[in-house]
This record gives sequence, structure tokens and C-alpha cells, in this order.
Amino acid sequence: MHRLYQKAILYIVIFVSFSTGLSAQINDTVPVAVNTELAQIFNQKFPKQYRIAGISVSGTQSFDHNLIVSISGMAIGDKVQIPGTDVFSKAITKLWKQNLVSDVSINLVNLVGDDLFVEIAVVERPRLVQLEVLGVKKSEKEDIIAKIGLAKDRVVTEDMKLSAIEVIRKFYYDKGFRNVRISSDEKMVEGIANAISLTYTIQKGNKVRVNSINFTGNESQSDLRLKKQMKGTKEMSKITLFPDKVVSPYGDTTKSPGFKDYVKEAAFLTPTRTKEYLDPYVRLKLFSGAKFNETKYQEDKEKILDYYNAQGYRDAVILKDTPVINQKGNLDIDILVNEGRQYYFGNMVWKGNTRYSDSILNILLGIQKGDIYNLELLDKRLGRQMSMEGGDISSLYQDDGYLFFRVEPIETAVYNDTIDFELRMAEGPQATYGRITVSGNNKTKDYVIMRELRTIPGDKFSRADIIRTQRELSQLGFLDPEKISPNIIPNSDNGTVDINWAVEEKSADQLELSAGFGGGIGLTGTLGVTFNNFSLKNITKKSSWNPLPGGDGQRLSLRVQSNGRMFRSYNFSFTEPWLGGKKRNSFSVSYYNTRYSNTYDSFGLFCKECGKNSYINTTGFGIALGKQLKWPDDYFNLVFAVNLQQYRLKNYSNIFRGLSNGTSTNINAKITLARNSTGGSPIFPTSGSNFILSTQFTLPYSLMGITKGDANEFQLPEFHKWRFSGEWFVPIGRPLGADQNKQFILRAAAKYGFIGRYNKDLEISPFERFQIGDAGLSNNIALLGYDIIAHRGYPIYSSSNPRVNPDGGSPNEFFTIFNKYTVEMRYPFSTAASSTIYGLAFFEAANGWYDFKEYNPFKLRRSVGVGMRFFLPMFGLLGFDYGIGLDRYTQEGGIKGAAKFTFMLGQEPE
Repeated sequence: MHRLYQKAILYIVIFVSFSTGLSAQINDTVPVAVNTELAQIFNQKFPKQYRIAGISVSGTQSFDHNLIVSISGMAIGDKVQIPGTDVFSKAITKLWKQNLVSDVSINLVNLVGDDLFVEIAVVERPRLVQLEVLGVKKSEKEDIIAKIGLAKDRVVTEDMKLSAIEVIRKFYYDKGFRNVRISSDEKMVEGIANAISLTYTIQKGNKVRVNSINFTGNESQSDLRLKKQMKGTKEMSKITLFPDKVVSPYGDTTKSPGFKDYVKEAAFLTPTRTKEYLDPYVRLKLFSGAKFNETKYQEDKEKILDYYNAQGYRDAVILKDTPVINQKGNLDIDILVNEGRQYYFGNMVWKGNTRYSDSILNILLGIQKGDIYNLELLDKRLGRQMSMEGGDISSLYQDDGYLFFRVEPIETAVYNDTIDFELRMAEGPQATYGRITVSGNNKTKDYVIMRELRTIPGDKFSRADIIRTQRELSQLGFLDPEKISPNIIPNSDNGTVDINWAVEEKSADQLELSAGFGGGIGLTGTLGVTFNNFSLKNITKKSSWNPLPGGDGQRLSLRVQSNGRMFRSYNFSFTEPWLGGKKRNSFSVSYYNTRYSNTYDSFGLFCKECGKNSYINTTGFGIALGKQLKWPDDYFNLVFAVNLQQYRLKNYSNIFRGLSNGTSTNINAKITLARNSTGGSPIFPTSGSNFILSTQFTLPYSLMGITKGDANEFQLPEFHKWRFSGEWFVPIGRPLGADQNKQFILRAAAKYGFIGRYNKDLEISPFERFQIGDAGLSNNIALLGYDIIAHRGYPIYSSSNPRVNPDGGSPNEFFTIFNKYTVEMRYPFSTAASSTIYGLAFFEAANGWYDFKEYNPFKLRRSVGVGMRFFLPMFGLLGFDYGIGLDRYTQEGGIKGAAKFTFMLGQEPE
């Protein structure tokens, strides 16, 4: 383009500077004049002003003449002074900037008096009418066309053609194809003026992988440690093919079978013999991601230097690095480093601190004289790097209101291998909260969000308040945790800080719908709705129904389920999280009614009319009141609940031994102490813990004369029940990639349960026992209010077969004691509000017992497996697990016989 531009300028120089090169063009629009005066126009002794009286355009094929004249900036009537004008050179510059022409010149074609007639002569650039990419797959072709940006009917320049080649080359470089060859072919399209077709032919070649990375000059750090820092540049794993012959553990020399056969046979050998047996294959590995990416390679070199700096080698440099393609087409990278000397921290002197003493700051800093020099660690301990963890100097001050606090580490002396620092602080005044606002909430009322805020106007500023408020808002369930943002506006003039809490609402309502029809059974199905941001007080206002009244943060759940004539259930619950609106006192009320009919006759045949005369009807009502505690801290909640369940039996003998007709009423109270400090989304917690301790009990009715053997033995069941559950969530490592949410999360959980009796002469109540096994779903519709404890990899436990009978057992066979331990490693694939998806690998151990005589907390059924979780706001949580019961494994059944696939819906099972 630069050469063409020079060419155009040359044209104007020819026409403007040399009178012998001037020519007059005569056409219909340009008046004819004597050329003698025009030929002498540049030989005048004094500049003379002329008027542009006519402008013509030549050479255009597709562009309108008026467009060319408009772009040039010239117009009839403009005044030009010759010699000395720059009007023509500016016009050429403007035309070049549009990239519409490949050549342009301005000719003076006629002169009549002071009227000058000019011609703009252009050579148009071609237009693209067809683009083809050959030699690659369709998906790659679509990606390439989108990236190069050459659109149909667009004017094409040489720079665009070359840029397209570079874009294609980079596209394949990033995929590891560094030997890619790209050729372009340009053809004129017949029948269309000044139109071309472009064809790029691509030969990818083989992927270039990193064969080896070799370090020299690294005396203190091993090659392996330095390679670990190179997250984006990995060596290609080596593959050793099976040898033709191997010596088996049995001493004979045989032809090598496949590796799968070796592993299968070696699995039944002793560890020593297994190693011997597989020794020829110890180097067998799968290919790893060893493609070479130039950008990531440059980043990895910086990571190597950062690692050296963290080890005290602040002068470390990479002197030379040479990626060389070897004979096999792969890269060998040689990196020469100069470590320099290792440095250590010297004296740390504090300056400007008045609020906290040097001794307190030194303890919190945690860096002693003689520690290895690490500037990144120093910045982190000072709080100069943004972190949500706290525990640094800046957090100490900002939690005490010092929003304007600043600290700067200054090197004051470097002697031998020791560096002294002066830590200069500017504490500033303590700030208070000023104006607090909320934005982004279209449905949710302002007060619902404001009551969750810990940033109260007039209170002293605290960084901890900001973090806690973010947690409280994310726990509401109808705000997107990733979009909660405190926009902090400090006002240094008056020492206040204004905060605008920007939020984004997400869909939190859930719908459960299924339907079917079976011969003889009738209509079956489920209809359930849950509204997580309901408004009871607006239920009478028609204007608030959209489709239901909402915005007050209340929760309403309605569910109807039917299995034809066999089973039907109605469920209702309502929760007000702030009863009275002033304190975090929750109020909940629930009601359910179920009917389970015996639709089979004595011969085991389906009977339409049998259900009318043989059934159990269960009605339950509960009310709960919760209160947030201030001690030991305000993460604690205390909940009091009263529950009533009534069971009416008619010719139904499958529940209580010796009792087919009658009524049983279970009235119990429950006290729960809970502490929940988990952070992140409620669906995918990323930190903190959750502890629940509860006791549930009835009155000791045995003191009223109800003893074993009486006809009303189950009329008023009595029991006391104790539960403990603890969960911990710990982030592992650093986030993978730019997304800070893509991080492994370790979940560890422990659960215990026990149900007892007041009178040793009575059996333990069949109510409220523990069902263990499977996905946490009941095998008998949970008629007696069992706690359903999931154990992946196992069917529901039963006493009829201690090795686990998948058919389950009758209700009074469920356990009175249980232990369960879980360790999960989770990884999120998506944490978006529209869909939260994460995978997990788990280890579980659990068991149940009937009394303390047989209780053994170390005798547990173990399982391992993997699973996936999908949370869709409309349908709730979906889960799939594939578990292998280790204690179910037998040589006959193998892995297949010990494995079990489980499915869960609604919420994470216990």
C-alpha cells in the first residue's frame, strides 16, 4: 500500500511540477480552452488564485462519481492558489484512507480565465464476491471465515489478504500445527465488474508437540520443579510399545499379549509379582496436552522467573531460550537461566503506625529476619494484593474503619544477601458508611435486600461487612451470586463511603410436572411448584400477579402427586424468613396429606376396589420458629419446631405388627442448633462450613401406663432422637484459567444419628428411624417419617440380609443408629445463574445398627464413584452418580456386580 501511495503522490507531482506532463481532457462536461495558458500555470512568477469550476471522475466501475468527489473533499467553487496549494494532496490522502482505490491521480484538464477544471482518475480495488477455504474440516472452515473477517461485497486490499493468512496461521499455531502451509489464489469473476474470488488452501501438517524441555544453569532448582511452573507448556508423554517378548512371573518367556490382558491377570498377583509382571510397561502413558503455544510459552517463562523470585532469587533471568524443531517435527526447548544469588529478609521497620503497635503488626506479618526473600509474599501479607481471605495488614485496618489505609514497602539497604525494608504506612481517618443504595432489582422489593445488608449508614466501615453482605445476598437464592457487586465510592472530604449494591435477579421458581396413564391404575403424575420470592401480603392485589405476587422473599411450595388408585399426596409449605420484618426470625408452616391403598388382593392380583377397604391415611402438620443468635457468633441459628403426624389404618397390616385398624398420633418437638458459614452459591458452596445439631422428642407416654402388649401400643409413640451433621468446604489449589470460579473444591462431611426410648421395657419406636442406602429415596413412600440417608453404590440396607438386600425390608427393620462419612472432590463446569453444572468424585463409608451392643463405628460399608450435578432454576437440582460398593465386590460378580447407578432430583440427599 505504501508503494501505491508513493505512486499516487508521484502522479500529482508530475502534474503539478512539470508543465510538459500536463494534458487537457476534453469531454461533454469540461469546457474547451486554450492549453497554452494551462501549460504555463506552474511557471508563473507569482501565485495566482483560481476557482474550481468543474470536477470529473474517470476510472470508476462500481462507485458513484459523486461519492468519489465527496470523499476527496473538493467542491465546485473552492478557491485554490497555484503554485502553493495543498488541496490536491489532501484530496488524494482522503481517498487513500477509504481503501477503495489502488491508484489515484488528479489531472488539471482545462483552464478558462480563472476557472480551473480538474479530473480525479482512480483505479478501483476489486470487491470480494466469493471466499473459499479448502483442505480443512467444515467446523474449522466456519471458524476461520468468522475470524478473518472478509465479507462478501467488501473491498479487498493487499493488507487484508495478508492479514487473513496470518489469522489462519495463528489459528493453527494455537492448536499446535506450527508447520501449517497456506496458499491463496485470486481470480477475476466473469460477468461481474471488478469482482474477485479468493481461495485459501491449507495444509495443516502434523501437530508440533513439545518433545523435551531442558534447563541449564539451574543449580538450586531441579528441572522438574521448573517444568511444574510451566502450566501451558508441557512435554509430550513418552510411549513405549509392548516388547515382542517378556518374562512372565511364572518364569516362561512368552509373546507379549495386550496390555489389558496383562492388567487383568496381574490384578490377582501379589504386589511384588504385579510390579514384576508389569515392569516392561512402567513407561506406558497416554498422550498429554503437549502442543506448543507461543503466547502460553512466553507466559510460562514469566512464571519461571516469578518462581525464582519467590525462592529469593530476585536477580534471576533467562539468558537464552531456543525452541528447535527436531527431525520428527517436534520441539526441543533449551532454556538457559542465570539464577543469581539468593536473598533474605533483613530488618523490617514500621513507620507511620499509630493504631497498632509494631509487635502486633510483626505477628500478623509473619516474616522474620533471615526468612527467604519473597516480594510476592510480602505484598500478600501487607494486603497489597486483592484477596477475600483476609488475615493481612490491610484487612486489619480496613475491618477497623480505615478505608483510606495505605502501606508501601521501601527497600532501605541491600548488603551481601540481606535486604532491609521500611514499611511506610498512611493510616488515614476512620471512615463511616454514608449513603447505601440498591440497584438492579426489578421484582424484589428494596427492603428485602436492604435488611440483609451489614453496611448500615453511620456505622464504621469494615471490609468484613462487605464480604458478609455478599454472602448473605447470595444465600437468598433469587439473586445471581456472580453479579452481586458493591460499588464503593469513598468520600475523603467528609470521611464517609457510599455504596451502591448492584444485583441481578435470577429465576428462582421451580416447576415439577409429570403425567401418565396406566391400565387399571388410572392417571398418574406429579404437579409441583415452588416460589422462592413470594409475597403473601400482595396476594389480594391484582396488579401484583405477574404471574403470582412476588418480591417479598417468602417461600411457597405446593405439590400434588398421584399414582392412580394406589397413592396420592398433597403437600403445602410456607416460610417467612423475617417474621415481623425487624429481626431475622424465620417462621415456617407446613401441611401434608397422603393416602396409600392396598390395590392387590390376597392372591397378589391387581384389584380396583380393594383400595377402598385397605389403606393408610397420613396427615401431618408442622410449625417452626427460628432465631438468629449473636453468641458465639451470628452465624448460629436456633430453631424450635412442633410436628404432628396422624396415621389412620383400615385393614392395612403392612405397618405395625398385629395392628391393621386404628389411629396412631405422633406429636413431637424438635430443637435445632445450626451454624452455616458457607460461602459462594448455596448450590455450589466454595468455602466455610455447615453444622447442624438437633434433638427431637415426644413426651414419655410410658409414664402414663402405656406398656408393651397393650392394644394401643402405637397410638402415642414415644422416642427421643439425636442428629449431628457437619460439612466442610475447602478450595484446593488455584483457579484454572481466567475464571476465578473454576477451582477444585474439597467437601468433607460427617453425619451421625441415634433414636432411643424412655422405657427399656418398650421396643424402640418404628417412627423416625434411619433408612440407609441407594440415592436417598424411600422404598415405601416414607410413611413413618424416616430420615433417608443416601449411600451411593449400595441398595437400601436391610436386616434380612446383612450383606445388603436390594429388596429392602418392612418399616420396623430400619436402623436406630447410623454413621456416615463422605469425601468429595468437586469441579464446576458452569456457575452461571441459568445453569450450575459440576462434576464430582466421591468416597463414602456408612453403616446402620439396631443397638449399642452391636455398634462399631469402624465397621463401615465403603464405596467410591463419580457423579454430575445439574441445577436448572426451573426444575431444581438433578444428579447422577455411578458408585461402586467396595464391600459388595466379589470375584464372581466383578465391578459390574458391585456397581450401582443412582439418580436424584430436587435436593442433595443426606
